Amino acid sequence: MISHVFVGVTDFQRAFGFYSAIMEKLDLQLKFCDADKPWAAWMTSGKARPLFIIGAPYNGETAVAGNGQMIALLAPTRTAVDNAYAAALSNGGLCEGPPGLRLEYHPNYYGAYFRDADGNKLCVCCHDAAA
Repeated sequence: MISHVFVGVTDFQRAFGFYSAIMEKLDLQLKFCDADKPWAAWMTSGKARPLFIIGAPYNGETAVAGNGQMIALLAPTRTAVDNAYAAALSNGGLCEGPPGLRLEYHPNYYGAYFRDADGNKLCVCCHDAAA
């Protein structure tokens, strides 16, 4: 259904460090990184799509977060949610909701919410029952 998601960032090096730490915890691999453009993308190992891309906005304007927009990244386990959330916060992310069950979504929804330095809201979630 989704080919790729592009998140605009204002400081590529800072954002690359932030997102690299999160993607490592989710076992996603770097597909490309070009600091001159600047942009970078991650993918699930062995799958060409979807891509999660960060970079400077195409129009050259300052990146701004969208009101009501959020990107949720799928984690393979609840532990991966915890680890990605910790990586986000230790790399400059701001808490929007610590890891935990969100029973209002469904009985096994385990998620964490945070923002990057540009204000982009992200969620890391796992839909599986506890191991």
